Amino acid sequence: MAWDRLVRSTHWAVALLVAFNLLNEEGARWHRWAGYTVALLVLARLAWGLLLAPRHSPARLSAWWPRPSQVLLHVRLLLAGDRQAHGVGHNPLGACMVLAFWSVLLGLGLSGWMMQQDAWWGAEWLEDGHELLASTLWALVPLHVAGAMLEGWRVRRNLVVAMVKGRP
Repeated sequence: MAWDRLVRSTHWAVALLVAFNLLNEEGARWHRWAGYTVALLVLARLAWGLLLAPRHSPARLSAWWPRPSQVLLHVRLLLAGDRQAHGVGHNPLGACMVLAFWSVLLGLGLSGWMMQQDAWWGAEWLEDGHELLASTLWALVPLHVAGAMLEGWRVRRNLVVAMVKGRP
């Protein structure tokens, strides 16, 4: 099985909470709590990937952490029309997307929390940073969906099914 229950459940919980926050007013209590929950889910996934997942699991960050040479090779293979699957877990570009998502989501959680603290209340730079991170998130979402669809087509695997069932 490629993706364990914790990986799949945190993925879909984050996706639902991000969609929920799109529909909720900024600064509303539910918006804040959904954001804090997302940050905690990302931290839980990081802990799982760094320390707690079984040693040879694709959930381990060490199994898919992207090195620049791997990213460049993967891009070259894509441009050459290679259709071979990367293997179990994320390909190097997918791994970069995961790291981008986690960074943005943690930044949103932290900046959202900071905006509620007296020390930073009304700090325009913080609100601007939070907005920039939110805009970045909304740019990453369609890239993620398109990337998963294209990769699934390229390697002839249904990656959405893999993220629901744990295997293609």
